[in-house]
Amino acid sequence: MTNRQIDLPQDVDMAALFGSFDENIKLIEHSMGVTVFARENALRISGEDNGAAMAAQVIHLLIQVLERGEIIDKQKVLYAITMVREEGGFDMKLLGDDCIAINAKGSPVKTKTLGQKRYVDAITDNTIVFGIGPAGTGKTYLAVAKAVTALRAKEVSRIILTRPAVEAGEKLGFLPGDLQNKVDPYLRPLYDGMYEMLGGEGFLKNQEKGVIEVAPLAYMRGRTLDNAFIILDEAQNTTPEQMKMFLTRIGYGSKAIVTGDVTQIDLPGDKRSGLKEAERVLKNIEGIKFCYLTEKDVVRHPLVQEIIKAYAKYDEERERRRKHGGTDNRK
Repeated sequence: MTNRQIDLPQDVDMAALFGSFDENIKLIEHSMGVTVFARENALRISGEDNGAAMAAQVIHLLIQVLERGEIIDKQKVLYAITMVREEGGFDMKLLGDDCIAINAKGSPVKTKTLGQKRYVDAITDNTIVFGIGPAGTGKTYLAVAKAVTALRAKEVSRIILTRPAVEAGEKLGFLPGDLQNKVDPYLRPLYDGMYEMLGGEGFLKNQEKGVIEVAPLAYMRGRTLDNAFIILDEAQNTTPEQMKMFLTRIGYGSKAIVTGDVTQIDLPGDKRSGLKEAERVLKNIEGIKFCYLTEKDVVRHPLVQEIIKAYAKYDEERERRRKHGGTDNRK
């Protein structure tokens, strides 16, 4: 057993660090197998040497969060624990230093994980960026934030948001309304991001002026998109032909972001994913960057991380059985 002491900065709020009903510290204690005691303006950590050392690192990271004027929530505690365990720690000051955008409520949009920061930096530095990762990692949201920032700075003259309506097929015919009404449900996540950045009124005004366009991927065929910030969402559901068609629409002064999750492909079994093929074909081209986010970058409810990891483990087991000639009768 070992004891470590952390002297807290004078301006650190002990209650904010510990959390409601000490939930932050209890999470650290449970994860690291330690006990944390508060002593005036210091903390004492008691436990096995490795656990106490990691717990101290986590607490130092959370202190950095408070020093930036941010609130500590469960997601931040879990992320700090994960990074200390798997990466040996990192500098929390790297996150949130740069404001990506200001949303409609006047709040700054900042990165929350190192994976998100690398993704945003890649968008700044490259013409085409592929953001690949599971749901909840902020792929589309951050791309929309960067698009709005570029529009406000007059770096581009319009924003184009598109998705393949692959789920549509025959189902579209059963939906009420004209073609736009039929495809709108498939584009709703893109609308949601723009509404948060610009507000409902701001989004609709820009859409009416043609500054913002939200359309199915099929609408991109035959066009050349100059001076535009283009986002292709759910790209795992494109075919190779659709992906090539989209990427060759890019004109001068444009930037394209392609987002997708290769574990959620809804294409028929005989169709190849354009996103997976693009990884193989385009990975060595200068100006094109592939960014991979993982369950560590999920910023939704903490259970989402556990769900993603559970499904990944399940899929790995099925693939292992398949390769070894076994059968998997689980449906």
